[in-house]
Amino acid sequence: MARGGFGMNKRRVLILCTGNSCRSQMAEGFLRRDASDLFEIHSAGASPAGFVHPKAVQVIAEVGFDISGHVSKHLDAFRNLEIWAVITVCGKADLACPVFPGQVNRYHWGFEDPAKATGSETEIAAVFRQARDVIGLVCGAWVAGYREGMRCSSGAGSALGG
Repeated sequence: MARGGFGMNKRRVLILCTGNSCRSQMAEGFLRRDASDLFEIHSAGASPAGFVHPKAVQVIAEVGFDISGHVSKHLDAFRNLEIWAVITVCGKADLACPVFPGQVNRYHWGFEDPAKATGSETEIAAVFRQARDVIGLVCGAWVAGYREGMRCSSGAGSALGG
């Protein structure tokens, strides 16, 4: 597979979570926003919820982009595809993560599950916003590191698995 960012086929990144309704959907949104020129980005779940959590959609919209068109999918849809990197965003997905064809990199970013928040609507929304902000920071740092690795290597390969 050709390298992302060089006008060829983009490297495929898969973000895994158990339910594929909150954390993985938010990470997919951030990475699509910030790195769609480099990667083909997808998310999936080991036991997909079948929906994207409305609070995840709401809090992502608050920072200026839309994930309302995302769909909760099962990881089996990706089993026969070449995956360059797998990013797990919850402990259960990390433990159950299969190896995909062509997989070069694996990352685990364990985020707390905002869907388990309890309390008032205001308190629950605050938990979703906190998760959004942390996921956004981690995704942004990963993309910035990848871009810096590309810049430093002048296209000869990335310091982050290229």
